Amino acid sequence: MASPSPLPPFAAIVVAAGKGLRVGGDTPKQFREWRGKPLIRHSVEALLAAGARPLAVVISPDAKAHAEAALAGLEGLDFVDGGATRQDSVRAGLEALAKAAPTSVLIHDAARPNLPLAVTERLLAALEAHPGAIPVLPVVDSLAVAGTSGMMTGKAERESLRRVQTPQAFRFDAILAAHRAWAGPTDAGDDAQVLMASGGSVALVDGDERLKKITFAEDLMDQSATPAFRIGQGYDVHRLEAGEELWLGGVLIPHDKGLAGHSDADVALHAITDAVLGAVGEGDIGTHFPPSDPQWRGARSGQFLEHAVGLARAAGYAIANVDLTLICEAPKIGPHRPAMRAEVARLMGVDEGAVSIKATTTEKLGFTGRGEGIAAQAIVLVTRTA
Repeated sequence: MASPSPLPPFAAIVVAAGKGLRVGGDTPKQFREWRGKPLIRHSVEALLAAGARPLAVVISPDAKAHAEAALAGLEGLDFVDGGATRQDSVRAGLEALAKAAPTSVLIHDAARPNLPLAVTERLLAALEAHPGAIPVLPVVDSLAVAGTSGMMTGKAERESLRRVQTPQAFRFDAILAAHRAWAGPTDAGDDAQVLMASGGSVALVDGDERLKKITFAEDLMDQSATPAFRIGQGYDVHRLEAGEELWLGGVLIPHDKGLAGHSDADVALHAITDAVLGAVGEGDIGTHFPPSDPQWRGARSGQFLEHAVGLARAAGYAIANVDLTLICEAPKIGPHRPAMRAEVARLMGVDEGAVSIKATTTEKLGFTGRGEGIAAQAIVLVTRTA
């Protein structure tokens, strides 16, 4: 699963200099609307959110007005004039980034708008051992070799084949040197081919079906690939113990006991995190932050929630609202509710009005009624960013 640790620094290039003629119309497809935004904006926003700095957007010289309108308001990116071929355009982007001398670079096609954060994480992790890495998917259909007459002339072994996606990741110095050393026609299929031609190795990491390339007009009209909204629910329990700090909703609350757990045991944030993960089908908090991993001992749960919200955004969803219920006899939640709402809203990137925090008791029944622990239940609604 995706690592919750901060990503290493990286730069990015989004290649958007093509004409996109197969979708029809006068406007290149990368600037056409898809799910409520220009196609190119989806992946640029995802890369910026993942930490890409600097980010070069390579465009046709006559498309600057389209590009500026499509990416209005975004910071941390530069427009670069592309070349006659995709390979020429990538080379232009690399040269534009050379002064910044980034350690790593992701090269992505604007026609693949849905970029899951987990793919970016896998690519950057692979660069620790290899100069290049690409996301791939298995070939599940049988393959036939077609002759010039339109007849089948043989078959290809699908077991050794993979479908290649972008972004493709490289150590910056290696891919820049490979492009500069290229001597033939600039018609390489992708940048992995350029690196391999110079002797560099390319690791394969798991891709994602959501990274589908938008190619034809019907692809642009596909607004139903993901539901308009999804709902997730989360539930968590931690026991109360003397000598522990009591963190609830990201707020340290004075009390004679605190919650015990591997992290800071914030049941409120744990329940909300599980609700967000459940809404987008990304497992649970224990999958991403296993209690067996010592790096999370005493960790603040706010980073868990921020990671879950990042996964939701990468999947194309925004947080609509969260409804949290805390179940305990003590402490009284009311005095701390405003601070908790503000902190949860900050962590989730929403207005405080989208955060509801309630408290109840079990009338002295059960472990919460006996003051042995605190439970939390959360429901989160996410809506498609369209």
